[in-house]
Amino acid sequence: MSDFPPGLVLVLGAFLLPIIAKKFRAILTLGLPLITLFLVWNLPNGSFSTFLLFDYQLTFVHSDSLSRLFATVFSIMTFGGSLYALKQKQVLELVAVFVYAGSAIGVVLAGDLISLFIFWEMMAVASTLVLLSVGSNISYQVSMRYFLVHVFGGTLLLVGILAHIIDSGSTAFTAMELNSFGSILILIGFLINAAAPPLSAWLSDAYPEASFSGAVFLSAFTTKAAVYVLLRGFPGVEILVFIGVFMIFYGIIYALLENDIRRILAYSIVNQVGFMVTGIGIGTEMALNGVAAHAFTHIIYKGLLLMSAGAVIYMTGKRKCTDLGGLFQSMPLTTICAIIGALSISSFPLTSGFISKSMISQAAADGGLTTIWFLLMAASAGVFLHAGIKFPWFVFFQKDSGLRPSDPPWSMRLAMLLFAGICIGLGVWPELLYSMLPYPVNYEPYTVTHVLHMLQLLLFSGFAFFLMLPLMKRTLTITLDADWFYRRLFPSAFKNIFSIIWRIDKVIRLACLDKLSSGFRFISKKNNRLSGLLSRNHPSGSMAMWVAVVLAIYLFLSFFK
Repeated sequence: MSDFPPGLVLVLGAFLLPIIAKKFRAILTLGLPLITLFLVWNLPNGSFSTFLLFDYQLTFVHSDSLSRLFATVFSIMTFGGSLYALKQKQVLELVAVFVYAGSAIGVVLAGDLISLFIFWEMMAVASTLVLLSVGSNISYQVSMRYFLVHVFGGTLLLVGILAHIIDSGSTAFTAMELNSFGSILILIGFLINAAAPPLSAWLSDAYPEASFSGAVFLSAFTTKAAVYVLLRGFPGVEILVFIGVFMIFYGIIYALLENDIRRILAYSIVNQVGFMVTGIGIGTEMALNGVAAHAFTHIIYKGLLLMSAGAVIYMTGKRKCTDLGGLFQSMPLTTICAIIGALSISSFPLTSGFISKSMISQAAADGGLTTIWFLLMAASAGVFLHAGIKFPWFVFFQKDSGLRPSDPPWSMRLAMLLFAGICIGLGVWPELLYSMLPYPVNYEPYTVTHVLHMLQLLLFSGFAFFLMLPLMKRTLTITLDADWFYRRLFPSAFKNIFSIIWRIDKVIRLACLDKLSSGFRFISKKNNRLSGLLSRNHPSGSMAMWVAVVLAIYLFLSFFK
């Protein structure tokens, strides 16, 4: 069993969920991730499950410390998310989630580009189904936009992989130089899934429209699988430093503008992935260790934040900051878990974010990247503003909304407590995480200088937030950026184009087709066998007319060829 792809346990097990008795479904949803985690922990170093395809070797399992780290946290996330989703009644979502999680594990264990692409596209389809399973008109529109972006990214990735194989003659997935058409397209394909600009709005557009449980899973796999492949394929590529810094401040600015609690956290994902992309661009062992550690901790504390947001939505049916407030009075456990998640994302001492994000900043300082270090410090203050204070303040404190919901059901409470415990546990015992990192760790997070520096930074950020609180009134709007093109411009343009085509079609039909139809009707009066030969309804008549037009053009061009 050591060479069995662990992700397939979740993928194959997903299709048992619709047919198993409902009373046993919870056992299956909680048991499959634990089996997967056991298989991941028992993977020896090396390549397994190899197949020969057209003289190319496919490796579905390549295990080392980096791939095991990501596969481990993906398994933990699947277990915690499944516990949280025990109240989810949509079986389609559960099936899609397990295929999604299994495919993400398949990506991080893939030893070649072809098997990576197979699991990559399975992730795209499964995550789209997670959105579709909500069943609303909005979720349908969002899922279609989401799918189109990922189809575009997958197409670029496929073309890049094929070009890379032709150039190198190998399908192996190793570190690549950014010096060929294929490697450039592969990098772009990876960056689209990492929510890098300009196609980053798919994340903030889609994730908030998922169900209370679906958003938790969506936050974990796609962007972090992209971080993994960037770590594996493009460490030290300098352009990633600038892309990452842009993502950091992009996420901060838009999160500060948002009113929807899950859109705040969605933009925060972009911000946090920006830290990871910056670290990949720096490329030193310290930076890459920091990226791997931060990806691990981010999945946990972001899952915790979205669990607390989902609990609020589940119990109140509301998701706007303007509709919430004062919930600490009746949801004390959810409030505490949200605060722990907020402190973790803000890198507060004794939380998981403190022992991971600081490694990336230290790598920038060690590499003499003073400007980048200052920007990362400023960004840490910005993170505390939007996710560390804004989210818990507007949801659980500020004004009293008059809502008095209780804490969510026991399974959701238990999942939040589990993730809150991991956030604190890793913060207190960082060596638990450091021992799993790909390179030897020579870093001590709890120095007096570092602790005092972070406390001063967070204290100043908190003071600035409450000083500017009157300027942070939320409005009932949705912020758009690059998605304005495909949410506003393109639909409007296509509507106008189709309107013009419709009018041309109508004119031609009135001028030609109706006369032709009347001729047939005249004949049919004398010969009933020709009656109804040409359809009078618009779709069929238009089809017949345009087929005739295209055929006439073809014959005309053929004649003068």
